Amino acid sequence: MKIIGIDPGFATVGIGLVETSGPQDIQALDWLTIKTKAGMPFPDRLVEIANDLSKLIEEFKPERAVVEQIFFATNKKSAIDVAQARGVIIQTIAMHGIPILEATPMQLKSCITGDGKADKKQIQDMLVRMFKLEEIPQPDDAADALALAAYGALQSNTLS
Repeated sequence: MKIIGIDPGFATVGIGLVETSGPQDIQALDWLTIKTKAGMPFPDRLVEIANDLSKLIEEFKPERAVVEQIFFATNKKSAIDVAQARGVIIQTIAMHGIPILEATPMQLKSCITGDGKADKKQIQDMLVRMFKLEEIPQPDDAADALALAAYGALQSNTLS
């Protein structure tokens, strides 16, 4: 089963893709980002995210998607913009008929590292070990998305 993980954003959307035949057999296939240009009208950025994500879904053909639930405590404007981008992401996935699993940051950290308060570096180090990578996936948004895809694979036995 192919699983796409998505770290929502409006400037940068992280994308991670894994394939699994069970929790003990998870392989990283790819990680990348969708970027939109600063200064571009916000509605155009949302359209670009939807179009680029649709193309990736058609190319990769994932059978499940994992989208991170957002949590912001400080910048309300940024939180609203990311929430709107997240809505477009969820709608795009749903339009392709792909089941969606949502994970909070704490659920993701706990599943990948065993510690719900793990930092970004701990998650990235675990990805290197889990997938036997030579280096940490870059950029951070793509690494986060790869962790989300891995989360989906590890949770797959509860969703089947």
